[in-house]
Amino acid sequence: MLNIALNTFKEIVRNKFLYLIVFFAWIFTLFSLALGKLTIWESQKVIVDFGLSMIEIFGLIGVLFVGSQLLFKEIEGKTIFLILSKPIKRQDFILGKFFGFSATILLIVFFQALLFLGVLFFQGIPITSLILWTVLFTFLKLEILLAIVFFFSTFMSTIMTIMVSLMVYLISHSFSLIIDLFVRMQDMILVQSIRIFQLIFPPLEALNIKDVIGTFSEFSLRFFLYNSVYSLLYICIILFFTVQIFSRKTFEN
Repeated sequence: MLNIALNTFKEIVRNKFLYLIVFFAWIFTLFSLALGKLTIWESQKVIVDFGLSMIEIFGLIGVLFVGSQLLFKEIEGKTIFLILSKPIKRQDFILGKFFGFSATILLIVFFQALLFLGVLFFQGIPITSLILWTVLFTFLKLEILLAIVFFFSTFMSTIMTIMVSLMVYLISHSFSLIIDLFVRMQDMILVQSIRIFQLIFPPLEALNIKDVIGTFSEFSLRFFLYNSVYSLLYICIILFFTVQIFSRKTFEN
C-alpha cells in the first residue's frame, strides 16, 4: 500500500494541470489584497473570506478533475491488470491511491495556507484560532470529497463522477436552508424526513465555519473535535464501501 501511495503521489505531483491550479490559487489569493483595498468597510473580512474561499475552491477543482481520473485511468489504460496480477490486495490498491492523493491535497492546502497567512500578516490582520481551524476543516472537506469521488468512480464514468460528487458537495452545504424553508411552510413531516436523509450526506455544512469569522460567534473545543472525528469516521465508512465495491468488480481484458 505504501508503494502505491508513493507512486500515486509522484504521479500527481508531475501533473501539469495540478501546477496550473496551484498557480491560479496563488494569483487569486494575492488578488485579495487589491480586493480588500476596493472595499471601504470590512476590508479585513473580505481578504479573509476571499483567501479561505480560494483555498477551498481550487482544492475542489483538483479533487474533482484529477481525483476522478485516478481509478478510471488505470482501468481504461489496462494497467489495472498488471497491478492486480502482482501480490497486491485490492483494498491496498484503493487505500494506496487515496492516501497518495491525500498527501498531495495536504501539500496544496499547506502551501496555499502559508501564502494566505503571509497575506494576513502583511496586512496586519490577526491570525485567530478560528482561521486555523477553518483551514483544517477545509482540508477535511476535501478529504471527504476525495473519498466520495473514489466511491463513485468505482462504478461511474469520469464525467458522471464529477457531476454527482459536485451535487453531493452542494447539497451537503444546503441542508439548513432546505430545512428552514420547510419549517416556514410548517411541513414537519418533510422536515423530519430531510433530517434523516441528511445523515447519509457528509457533514460539510458543519465544517463550513469561514462565514462566521469576524462575527461574535464562538465555538467550543468540543465542537471542533467532534466534527473532526465525525469527518474521519465518515471518510472511513465511504472508503469501506469503496473497497467492497472494487473488490467485487470484474475487469474485461
